[in-house]
Amino acid sequence: MDICVVGLGAVGLPLAVRLAARGHLVTCTDADGEVLTAVAAGRPPFPHEADLAELLAATAADGRLRATTDTAAAAAGAAAGLAAVLLAAGPDGDPDFAPLDAATDAVAAGLRAGTLVAYETTLPVGTVRGRFARRLEAGSGLVAGRDFALVAAPERVRSGRVFADLRHSPKLVGGIDEDSTRQGAEFYRAVLDFDPRPDLPRGNGVWVLESAEAAEFAETTYRDVNVALVNQFARYADRVGVDLAEVIDACNSQPDTHLHRPGIAAGGHRIPVHPRLYLWNDPHATVVRAAREANETVPGYAVGLLQGVLGPLDGVAVLVLGAAYRGGVKETAHSGVFPLVEALRAAGAEVRVRDPLYSADELAALGLPPDEGKPAAALVVQADHPEYRDLGAADFPGARVLLDGRRITDPDRWEGVRRIVLGGG
Repeated sequence: MDICVVGLGAVGLPLAVRLAARGHLVTCTDADGEVLTAVAAGRPPFPHEADLAELLAATAADGRLRATTDTAAAAAGAAAGLAAVLLAAGPDGDPDFAPLDAATDAVAAGLRAGTLVAYETTLPVGTVRGRFARRLEAGSGLVAGRDFALVAAPERVRSGRVFADLRHSPKLVGGIDEDSTRQGAEFYRAVLDFDPRPDLPRGNGVWVLESAEAAEFAETTYRDVNVALVNQFARYADRVGVDLAEVIDACNSQPDTHLHRPGIAAGGHRIPVHPRLYLWNDPHATVVRAAREANETVPGYAVGLLQGVLGPLDGVAVLVLGAAYRGGVKETAHSGVFPLVEALRAAGAEVRVRDPLYSADELAALGLPPDEGKPAAALVVQADHPEYRDLGAADFPGARVLLDGRRITDPDRWEGVRRIVLGGG
């Protein structure tokens, strides 16, 4: 099957490679010429995605995966076009449709009758039908649902483990009409494979939803609300002297409960963004809004914990460990490092940042002051990089306080240093 994948980011490129590895001919397009050059050469444009380097090199070498700047031509030669361009939220929280609109218009310019168009990204409810169907029709002269099938099929993967998530999680598909839904379901059943999931009532595989709106609705805000709940629990646990980790383990022993873990920030392309996309359509969702606002205050709360031990932070050297939004992933999208550094600076601290995945020059380019190797009185673990499990007091002479915002460090290694965790009581 000839497939066009538009957008070679953290979701689109692994998806394209996965389809090519299963024997399909995949043509990839992206607005970034450097990304296309790397993909054409079989080199991952971003690191630390498990198995990507090997599969990309193999599929590019044998011609199953091709890269081009001509999206219209790629769409014209494809049986299915998958738009995997990220929908981000702008500074005001509203969705920034410009990149996806441009991708849609480019697909429309080459769209042929009989093609399936699928949106592989999380969208506000009603976007596929209310926005993109009209743009595709205007640019192609075709009619959605009559001349081409149109579905929402939101991504359900995380950076660093996309290939595993593609197999592990059911694929949600909903179309703008019954025939679109049928074609979308048949396509994904043909091109993806899934791990057995006896724990799921409908099993693993393609899950058909009644409409594009239902598919868009399915991937919205749960994780942000869950994280906000445990972050609020953490503050109360600190006040009453209870270790929240023990409480969470006890709660989660009940199969109907799945509390997440508190953290210094909920970052990435999904958790902090999806609630904003949802609120754009449903501004009266008070629980969703309160959760997002609660999570945004945690970096400031963490600074307050440091002040509770050290007193005023004026002139105090603080080393932040971790620029990435999540351990093992070289990505800073909505990372907690930015509000954390801002809050520390506002408190008067002299802040430096260290991350095993970033060079000093890369940190400086992100506006983060890189570590210069000077002693720090306080340490803050912002990202749960696996390397931090083996750190201890001996690695940081002069450190007086460790605030572990991810509860990843080994307390036995920090003798002589005051170790604080969120919700540690």
